[in-house]
Amino acid sequence: MSTIKANTLLHSDGSTTTQPSIPALDQRMAKAWVNFIGTGTVAIRDSYNVSSVTDNATGDYAINFAVAMANSDYAFAGHASSTTGSGTNSPFVGGVRGSSAYATTNFRFITKYNQDSGLTDVEEISGIVLGG
Repeated sequence: MSTIKANTLLHSDGSTTTQPSIPALDQRMAKAWVNFIGTGTVAIRDSYNVSSVTDNATGDYAINFAVAMANSDYAFAGHASSTTGSGTNSPFVGGVRGSSAYATTNFRFITKYNQDSGLTDVEEISGIVLGG
């Protein structure tokens, strides 16, 4: 592995460049994302900056960040899919639960089917965090 260290980067014509963006610090980049199995024993399929997923109760999860967010003003988007739903009764990631839903160390959310009143575990769940 090689390391490049430089105080100044120049274009080939000698003019200065703008400082390169570090993706992990750039607000336009994902700060965390996860794809996990939400039924039975919860298991992460793949992730970035997610240390674990907590199964709080049926249809109630928290993703735990490996590196905490700088603040709790981030955006979260989620997706759920299942082989047991139908076109008229599809699963979705719903609103957050509790006063600590947007914590710097984790994000808590629910899953349910759009035509059912109760929370339910869902087979495939993914989420992404931007900002923070």
